[in-house]
Amino acid sequence: MADLTLTSLANDIFVAADTVGREAVGFIPAVTMNADSTRAAVGDNVTAAFTSESGALQDISNGAMTIPDGIATTITGETLSLSNAKAVQIPLGAEQEKLLRNTGKYDSVYGDLIAQAMRKLTNQIEVDLATAAKNGARTAAGGTAATTPFGSNLDLLATARAALIDAGCPASDGEMNAVMNTLAGVNVRTDTNLLNANTAGTTDVREQGILINVHGIKLRESGGISQHTAGGMTGHDPDGALSAGDTSFAFAGSNSGTLLEGDAIQFGGAGKQYIVASGTTGSGAATGTIQLNGSGIIDAVSGGAEITMAASYTPTSVFHRNAIELAMRAPAVPSVGDAADDAIIVQDPHSGLVFEVRIYKGYRKTMLEVGAVWGVKAWKGDFITTILG
Repeated sequence: MADLTLTSLANDIFVAADTVGREAVGFIPAVTMNADSTRAAVGDNVTAAFTSESGALQDISNGAMTIPDGIATTITGETLSLSNAKAVQIPLGAEQEKLLRNTGKYDSVYGDLIAQAMRKLTNQIEVDLATAAKNGARTAAGGTAATTPFGSNLDLLATARAALIDAGCPASDGEMNAVMNTLAGVNVRTDTNLLNANTAGTTDVREQGILINVHGIKLRESGGISQHTAGGMTGHDPDGALSAGDTSFAFAGSNSGTLLEGDAIQFGGAGKQYIVASGTTGSGAATGTIQLNGSGIIDAVSGGAEITMAASYTPTSVFHRNAIELAMRAPAVPSVGDAADDAIIVQDPHSGLVFEVRIYKGYRKTMLEVGAVWGVKAWKGDFITTILG
């Protein structure tokens, strides 16, 4: 049996990476990418520093010889954990390889297997990012649960943009994104205003079949979005009034049921909708605490305003690139090496995803492994909002 080396398969590996990088994944190209070929172990952290809002404005005094102390700004460090180390393992026996070589299909079949392995890993990363965006949003900027958005117009995108701008999100750097499922994408693609080049100002949708930039938001599709299953609770209300900036509160009243991470709630059935960061279960007693994302409450809420929640929904996530990060590395190996006969690091030039391909030789067979280590995090909930669908 001829030796199997990655040198001979390198071209197939890179072609496979290019193919996977061009698949319809909306979150991967829309978030901050932190990827290189250095190795990492599960549990390694990526750290970021965050500053609080500046203190109150101060009057400038002329002629004072004493330098004022100033108002200290809080700087906190948060971490993104590389919590996933996954691989696709592809065994190939000697007789299988011989049959493929005799038919001249060996290189193309192995290239396809590598492409499928990268596709599997990419799809899981896309799901992780979609979940992080859904659960990490501060607000829900409209839409109706169980109703696909954009059926008649794109007004909800303007509403979502306003929610982000009101939270201080940069609006002029071209890094706002909206990632939706393909059903919502159908509504966008068949919008008559977008199909009319004179109205849209571009022929991208009509001629190329891709989503476009609307209101300064890049519209993308993803196969990694799934329906959020809402909890079921009744009778919850805050234990007292809430002020702007409150991020958690105890609840009171005769309550029952469960409030889950990712649930969309309102107070008194009106006003802003918020996404729950961590929920609670209550049964007849005023116990438990509800946590909200980002900077929490926007408008003050009066005491006794009963919480109402949206039904199960499919999210369209609207966010700034810097609000969500994907960190990706090659898997750790012992300093003295392992049983792998050959290995190569592949960084997909289109998506930036980093994969390692390793070959292990056994008794009359080989095993090829495609693997990666990654973690995702929604750093800034204020710059993420959800359109319910």
